[in-house]
Amino acid sequence: MLSFCGIDRCSVDANGRIKLSPRILEDFAARGGEVVLHCLPEGAIAVYPEDVYLAMRQNESNPAEKAAESIVFRRTLRRFGGWSQSEKISAQGRITLPQMFKEHAGLKNGGDAIVAGVEIGVELWSVERWEEEQRRIGEHMRRKSEQEMEQDLQ
Repeated sequence: MLSFCGIDRCSVDANGRIKLSPRILEDFAARGGEVVLHCLPEGAIAVYPEDVYLAMRQNESNPAEKAAESIVFRRTLRRFGGWSQSEKISAQGRITLPQMFKEHAGLKNGGDAIVAGVEIGVELWSVERWEEEQRRIGEHMRRKSEQEMEQDLQ
């Protein structure tokens, strides 16, 4: 069975929580149940199993030495460290979204959110930003296919 695939629409409740679908809850449970929230530069919140997040972050050898030498690396650490947080899924299948994370993603208490599977976890999007992201992806794929066709014809 495919993990972390599909799209759901849910509400952000009055307490800033979202309720995940049973299918997504099963996917997280199969990975140990611990999750990390991470704000993405695209304006969404990623929800990764903790082991996936740690694998993403453990690709650097000697990060302290690299941080001492590279402003770019320190900025990467700030982006990941400042915009990531461990979270627990409640017994009711809910995740509480920190206020700054909701603001970053354009999510509001009482509003709707898109929960999009990304194969390694899920992303939480405001409906408006999700629609814009889909438009951008479609436009990119159209341009890419036109370039591919043009190259084939030459």
